[in-house]
Amino acid sequence: QVQLVESGGGLVQAGGSLRLSCVASGSTNSVNTMGWYRQAPGKQRELVATITRGLNTYYAGPVKGRFTVARDNAKNTAYLQMTSLKPEDTGVYSCTAIAPFAIYWGQGTQVTVSS
Repeated sequence: QVQLVESGGGLVQAGGSLRLSCVASGSTNSVNTMGWYRQAPGKQRELVATITRGLNTYYAGPVKGRFTVARDNAKNTAYLQMTSLKPEDTGVYSCTAIAPFAIYWGQGTQVTVSS
């Protein structure tokens, strides 16, 4: 089992920045990829970014160039640095950890971007 705890969400004006953190605990050696998803009100959850243990990254189109995903394997922590935030970035951001036979989710953290 892997437990994930996110932090760093909040309210920010458009154009501002936030950094989210996700600390993993438990059987973290089984985790290869960590990622971030978000869900806006009334919309489906969507992938934001992923990062592998080898630090290979993927970004969804809407955040490419504005968000940066990072990972500290020694601290079992993933980060999502968000810059140039837009109102459409508003949503609940959830951390995920992918192991060979399981996917784990954090409880989510709210990000609200005001115009």
